[in-house]
Amino acid sequence: MAHKFEIYKDKADEYRVRFKYNSEVMFSTEGYSSKASAKNAIDSIKRNGPDAPVDDTTD
Repeated sequence: MAHKFEIYKDKADEYRVRFKYNSEVMFSTEGYSSKASAKNAIDSIKRNGPDAPVDDTTD
């Protein structure tokens, strides 16, 4: 599989989610105190991401 979500613990012992494409980290979330919250973040990204607008602030 070329892409995946990965839940991991950071140095502060918080759960984080990172999205990898071809083993490259594309983004990482904020830290969460529970694994359930990290899983909710994944669900939210999957549900809301496809229709999210692009906000280009470089102009």
